[in-house]
Amino acid sequence: MGHWYLEPVAGLVPLNGENAARHLAAIASAAAEENVPRVVELLTGNSPVAAFLAAVFDLSPFLRDLARRRPQMLDPIFDKPVEARLDEIRAGIATLACAEGVSESSLMMELRLRKTEAHFLIALADLAGEADAAVTVRRLSDLAEACVRAAVDFLLRDSHRQGKLRLVDPDRPAEKSGWILLGMGKLGAQELNFSSDIDLVVFFDPQAPAVVDPLDATDMFSRLARRLVRILHDRTEHGYVFRTDLRLRPDPGSTPLAIPVEAALNYYEGRGQNWERAAMTKARPVAGDLEAGAAFLKELQPYVWRKYMDYAAIADVHSIKRQIHAHKGHGEIAVRGHNVKLGRGGIREIEFFVQTQQLIAGGRFPELRGRETVPMLKELAARGWITAEARDTLTRQYWFLRRVEHAIQMVADEQTHALPEDDEGLERIAHMLGFADAARFSDGFRAALHEVERHYAALFETAPELSSGVGNLVFTGDVDDPDTLQTLNRLGFQRPSDICRVIRSWHFGRYRVTRSAEARERLTELTPALLQAFGQTRRADEALMRFDELLAGLPAGVQLFSLLQSNPALLKMLATIMGAAPRLAAIITRQPHVFDGLLDPGLLKDLPDRAYLSARLAAFLDGDRNYEEVLDRLRIFAAEQKFLIGVRLLAGAIDPARAGRAFSDLADLTIDAALQAVAAEFATKHGRVAGGRVTLLGMGKLGSRELTAGSDIDLILLYDHDADAEESDGDKPLAPSHYFIRMTQRLIAAVSAPTAEGVLYELDLRLRPSGNKGPVATHIDAFRKYQRGEAWTWEHMALSRARTIAGDAGLRAEVEAEVAAVLALPRDEVKVKAEASGMRAMIEEEKPPRDLWDIKLIPGGLIDLEFIAQVAVITGNVEQDGHATATADTLAHLAPGFATMQARQELVEAYAFYQALTQMIRLCLTGNFDRHDVPPGLADLLLAVTGLPDFGVLEAHLKDMAATVRRHFDRLLPAAKKKRSGRDL
Repeated sequence: MGHWYLEPVAGLVPLNGENAARHLAAIASAAAEENVPRVVELLTGNSPVAAFLAAVFDLSPFLRDLARRRPQMLDPIFDKPVEARLDEIRAGIATLACAEGVSESSLMMELRLRKTEAHFLIALADLAGEADAAVTVRRLSDLAEACVRAAVDFLLRDSHRQGKLRLVDPDRPAEKSGWILLGMGKLGAQELNFSSDIDLVVFFDPQAPAVVDPLDATDMFSRLARRLVRILHDRTEHGYVFRTDLRLRPDPGSTPLAIPVEAALNYYEGRGQNWERAAMTKARPVAGDLEAGAAFLKELQPYVWRKYMDYAAIADVHSIKRQIHAHKGHGEIAVRGHNVKLGRGGIREIEFFVQTQQLIAGGRFPELRGRETVPMLKELAARGWITAEARDTLTRQYWFLRRVEHAIQMVADEQTHALPEDDEGLERIAHMLGFADAARFSDGFRAALHEVERHYAALFETAPELSSGVGNLVFTGDVDDPDTLQTLNRLGFQRPSDICRVIRSWHFGRYRVTRSAEARERLTELTPALLQAFGQTRRADEALMRFDELLAGLPAGVQLFSLLQSNPALLKMLATIMGAAPRLAAIITRQPHVFDGLLDPGLLKDLPDRAYLSARLAAFLDGDRNYEEVLDRLRIFAAEQKFLIGVRLLAGAIDPARAGRAFSDLADLTIDAALQAVAAEFATKHGRVAGGRVTLLGMGKLGSRELTAGSDIDLILLYDHDADAEESDGDKPLAPSHYFIRMTQRLIAAVSAPTAEGVLYELDLRLRPSGNKGPVATHIDAFRKYQRGEAWTWEHMALSRARTIAGDAGLRAEVEAEVAAVLALPRDEVKVKAEASGMRAMIEEEKPPRDLWDIKLIPGGLIDLEFIAQVAVITGNVEQDGHATATADTLAHLAPGFATMQARQELVEAYAFYQALTQMIRLCLTGNFDRHDVPPGLADLLLAVTGLPDFGVLEAHLKDMAATVRRHFDRLLPAAKKKRSGRDL
């Protein structure tokens, strides 16, 4: 039979002896069929080697299946040691690219067959103890590199053959080809694990001698990269070579697979992230134009290795550290299911321990720029950056954990790093590592993790913790960290993988707001607190997605991120907006400049009264501006102030009634400014009408100063002029009526037409005399005549809320006096009440409420209260000096003969309750309130603003309140003949 060169150093014990014998016999039978007599004799003999192989095939289904399919892979070890055979395999792989008649499909087959044999032998040598973990990772890395080079060389020669490249030497295709392939991570460090994928980053030099058309180079090299992945990655009947990942390239979501070196250098130097800087410490040219690859990395050195240990460099490293939760050793580590790579005390912590020290010191000490973990531990200790004890402990545990990782992956060739959850699975791993049983392995494994954890946690002793106890929050690289997914889920996110993707996109600097390194660092530091705050909204995913939309539109972020970091209340407010107030969130995302107002330290102290808003508007419009600029600035100002009024309401700094007045004052001021701008602009072309005066009469909720965030504006434009004026005095004169109609149309467009800055207000002029049939502008005499002789009862009811908001002071006084006079006209009280009751019944019939939460339309809702107030005004049943337009004020001053004190009190309470609900709902939502889909954050806000403890209590209160109001309505505004029964919900 001859000597078999792979003698097991230590005995390997199978899980089940009978199964092991049966597996060995099956493989011996397969060897006989393949006519491999030396292998048959080895497997059927009674030797330590046969016992070792029996144990291997029992413990590893993957290796057992390989041996059954290709038992001849065992045969070469009779002639030479494993290392020599591996050298032969790699040498054979190197010749494939230039072999006669090689095709892509034949190359794929040969690579898979040779890789499989090498993989099999590397695993056997590892389990036999012939190779320690350091040798195993080097063998796996050399194998991967050989395969990548062969595939790259083949693709370069194929492109040369097609005329797409002009190689300097087709026998050495990579030379001066300009195609750069950097091995990243464990491939770059030559530390691959058994089932590792390989991370490649692909660049090219469009000016390289081999490049035929520099303009086509991006597409051409990207196509080659795509073919490379297919050659290596695709599974065929012969398996696969290596899973290949190209996602570590700059901004993988928006860049081609191959990137020009100049663009890559610009990216890293201008937008490179902290984790990319750390990743580049392991980058190594592995295939293609190795000389160009080395030159590229040399060019990149100042980015990766900071020369001076300044504050920016320290902040940079701390920023990376903060992305990984520092475990302080509290609590027991579970062995079952533990992730040996990413979990507490795992391989990643050792690698990170080394990398952070390298990043701090490597700029000044070139000897600390190595790619491999253990040699760098030695260098760090030699220079005094870590203790000898840390070096020895971490070196020992690193190789132990790497052995555990290999054992896990050798079972089924799966890219997993988690220990099994079941007893048999854990026992299997223990046996593969030479432990007597799972219990002893568990003790040793747990001790190793605690030792690593102790050294790793020490890194964080000087770095402030932003959000202690949150859990793992790792967003580096391009693969989701399992513990981070769990943390996000625990925080309240339903789609943690999507959240990881979004946060990683922030790090790529695709948005203007994250282009600067400082902004990305600030955002990284803020992220734990941000996620906690969004999680508490109970619609965490929506909140974060809206925040992402906000980031996409912001011009800069350092100031905002710093402010949020130092101001937890503001962060909570932002989270509330994003989670509970889609309307406000939409305003921010469409017009992110409105967020600037939150930077004002006096925001919650300064009340947004008329004087405050007027001063702010004057300052905002100050300067010589053209017509279009004024209209845009009015939109900007109104959007920002609507938002800030809403924020004050959300924060409880103002109550709903004050919010209604503030929204109304804002509309008054901005529409007045728009009217002035329109009048001046219109006059440049059409001149002015002699004695011409204009005023705007605010109706509806604007008139009563009870606007909400989503209210339309009801207006009537009234004008007057000299009796003998025939036309305006401009270049294009117009008759007075035509002049004011055209100017009103211009005003409607100025206020309501959408521009890049949005819409100022939606205007509704249907309350003017004759409604939509009448002209949009009404002469004061026509208005007077109509109101006194033709208006319906409902129009006088509407007039009870009218007030002038803009225009000529003299005309405003006349209109106010006329409105008061019309409201004071004698009326048949019984008839008015009956007509109002009839109108309410008609509304109820034609436009029934959707549900209990249609607060305006429900029986006993807002319309009932408004009708009561309006009827009281026009029938003289209000005890109040002067004409007050606010519904709440009117209800509070109902005459005793009209309503009892109890009724008055209950109506006032109901109106305040409805106003609180509608202000908050309209502030937060753009659509209807769906009782079955209430954002939890909005439910909390509604409870806060009404002072009720529970949403069910709130609904019951609303129902009771509506019943009370309807009872008063039916008594105060009885129907004409027989009493109509209210419709209960």
